[in-house]
Amino acid sequence: MASEGINKFIKLWLCIIISLCYCYSIGRTKKTPKGIVRLLCLLPVMCLFLAIPLNISSIHFAGTTAFSISWLANFKLLLFAFGKGPLSSPSLSLPRFIAIACFPIKIQQHPSHLNVYQTPTNYAIKVLLFALLLSVYDYTHHIHPTILLVLYCFHVYFCLEIILVTVATLTRALLGLELEKQFNEPYLSTSLQDFWGKRWNLMATSVLRPTAYEPIRNTAARFIGRKRALLPAVFGTFVVSGIMHELIFYYLGRVWPTWEVMRFFLLHGVCVTAEVVLKNAFADKWPLPREVSTPLTVGFVMITGNWLFFPPLLRCGAKERALEEYAVVGAFIKNVTTLTFSSFQSH
Repeated sequence: MASEGINKFIKLWLCIIISLCYCYSIGRTKKTPKGIVRLLCLLPVMCLFLAIPLNISSIHFAGTTAFSISWLANFKLLLFAFGKGPLSSPSLSLPRFIAIACFPIKIQQHPSHLNVYQTPTNYAIKVLLFALLLSVYDYTHHIHPTILLVLYCFHVYFCLEIILVTVATLTRALLGLELEKQFNEPYLSTSLQDFWGKRWNLMATSVLRPTAYEPIRNTAARFIGRKRALLPAVFGTFVVSGIMHELIFYYLGRVWPTWEVMRFFLLHGVCVTAEVVLKNAFADKWPLPREVSTPLTVGFVMITGNWLFFPPLLRCGAKERALEEYAVVGAFIKNVTTLTFSSFQSH
């Protein structure tokens, strides 16, 4: 059954690559100028990308495909239709176009010799911590529910960062690209604005800015001025993010949304908007020290996440399915290691 799922997953990704080859050709022909005409040509591919995760049963494969393809790739193609975004550079080769479109990566505009991918020790430690976290689940019945919810927060963080960094590292090695990091130590955030805008899942932030934040701000600026337009733009971006997260959760659980995740992002949208107003009014007069602002920020994210974000995941059996998949991967690695060691001894 596992091999059938992997084979199906590979076929679906071959379909994605072929579709992106079509999109690349669309962008290179003068018969499909940017705008509505190009959007109509890309629309079948975007609809296909929305449907693909429905054909994947693995929670990890479905989640990563939904995030990378149904969300990020579709938003990048939407920008591409109007000659904007990372896919619109005329110098992009086909392999780079495909990689940027279907992977949660962003090319570094000003490459530096000191970047996140040259510090593997940092990620080795996080992999080790993630492995230790998984082993703790064997003692679930002896752990207080509140502590378990805190562990789920670390689970999501470690899992997302390890997956995204692995994908980015492979892409960098194959294509020689200098890439921006996807996370920036979110546990050091000094405010919600800092957490969502500069530290947590920066690939989603980089796509939401041109597709949600900037259009909303430009539209609102016509009526209330550019400075005030910042507020509906911030809140509107969280609305869009909430809708996309509800879609991803549907792919994972295949159950009708309860809109708890949407309420999570609406709550944070309101709080970030209020934070912007308060910072403009009082930050210069009474700045909070990092020792206070960081625990408050991280604590608020974890408390609201445990209240609204994790319950839908737990109800659809995400934890149990994830642990089953980890067990399968662990058994596979153990068998490969045993066979390799046996082969070495025989020689």
